[in-house]
Amino acid sequence: MSALFPALEAASGRPALRFGADTLTYEELARAAGALAVRIRGAGRVAVWATPTAETAVGVVAALLAGVPAVPVNPRTGQRELAHIVGDSAPGAVLAGTADDLPGPLAALRRIDVDIDVPAGGVPDGGVPAAGGGGRAEEGREDAEAPALIVYTSGTTGPPKGVVLSRRAIAASLDALEEAWRWTADDVLVHALPLFHVHGLILGILGPLRRGGEVRHLGAFSVEGVAKELGDGGGTMLFGVPTMYHRIAEALPHDPALVRALTGARLLVSGSAALPVRDHERIAAATGRTVIERYGMTETLMNTSIPVGPGPRPGSVGLPLRGVGLRLVEEDGSVLDAHDGETVGEIQVRGPNLFTAYLNRPDATAAAFADGGWFRTGDMAVREADGYVRIVGRKATDLIKSGGYKIGAGEIENALLDHPDVREAAVTGEPDPDLGERIVAWVVPADPARPPAPDALAAHVTALLAPHKRPREVRYLAALPRNDMGKILKKALPGTPDA
Repeated sequence: MSALFPALEAASGRPALRFGADTLTYEELARAAGALAVRIRGAGRVAVWATPTAETAVGVVAALLAGVPAVPVNPRTGQRELAHIVGDSAPGAVLAGTADDLPGPLAALRRIDVDIDVPAGGVPDGGVPAAGGGGRAEEGREDAEAPALIVYTSGTTGPPKGVVLSRRAIAASLDALEEAWRWTADDVLVHALPLFHVHGLILGILGPLRRGGEVRHLGAFSVEGVAKELGDGGGTMLFGVPTMYHRIAEALPHDPALVRALTGARLLVSGSAALPVRDHERIAAATGRTVIERYGMTETLMNTSIPVGPGPRPGSVGLPLRGVGLRLVEEDGSVLDAHDGETVGEIQVRGPNLFTAYLNRPDATAAAFADGGWFRTGDMAVREADGYVRIVGRKATDLIKSGGYKIGAGEIENALLDHPDVREAAVTGEPDPDLGERIVAWVVPADPARPPAPDALAAHVTALLAPHKRPREVRYLAALPRNDMGKILKKALPGTPDA
């Protein structure tokens, strides 16, 4: 068995996975994944049709046991993008549930159905291949650099790139989170995140299994499901994205069971995008629990987190995790030493959590790194006096240069969301002959029939931040475009480049 999952060796009757009616103990998971690992030995790579099911979890664990790189595939991916992923990763087979209907590019591959109900003695003679490696990050096993997963990026600037993640990177990131979050085998994690992303799959499935704990996946998010599994189900941790926590915050005033469930949880974690300060405050006021934010990317896994214990820090993603080096740099590459909460620079990171390469893209891999092995994240941030990191946006879409100032869109968005008449908000920059760029606010009104006046919103932002950060133009929408993880797609806003 792989040292990534020590609990599989014991093959105990402790609960490991629950997806609705499908439940697997560690003994049952070891049998199911072990039997599948034997079947996929020598497959080269395997695609995994990543539905929110136990079959997906078993398929990925089996690939890791067999030492076969797994390529999680979003079931909602369009035909053109799917054809690119299959052609680029060249899997030797696809793993899927018996009832799954696979689209064209995957249907042409050798299909291996995932059986989650394998009886005792169901692993063929010869046993499970000894994948090795992937033990605790500091052990440095010789095959720790072996590819474990190939996760495709969202492809916002071209065809998606395959991010090759080693066993070393997965172990290092999960072990650093064990320390920051005091994560143990006694924790029961509840979430409803997709299983084709780092957040839902590596943190949300592999994380609990590496600790020897339990994960309960809701299949689809609902506040009722969260209340049930955290409350009556005895869950201790909840992972979510800002959209989910926003819906929780909206429901709390009317749902005593939800309040009790969150109050009883040990840890609430939000990621994949910034959680608005207003939602932080509403959840804390109703439950006494603060939401911890962390910061990571497909290429880097987890870089920073608010640690357990010090108290709330809304708007911050915390401190670098163990083993992660983090610095802010100017556009010319010079390192910024300022810890003033105002000086904006690009985040660069290095450490054992980083990816190995972009699959088949040595050019893109080389361009992604600065001298010294520092990965260019493209995220802009400031550092507070105590070293805490606050992200202000993406370099490509969220850094606005207006009137000689470098302004992060994120802080303006948080200010707008603090206005009672604003439900959703996004901020972009547009060319301006006088300012260089002017700040444009995209607002979803709380009451579409009575949108807040542009002057009122500008005055509101000025009172909270500074006059040069006020929106010069306000545009109203019924909803903001978002991806599967709830991130706002600014390039899809009407009239913006690439829209």
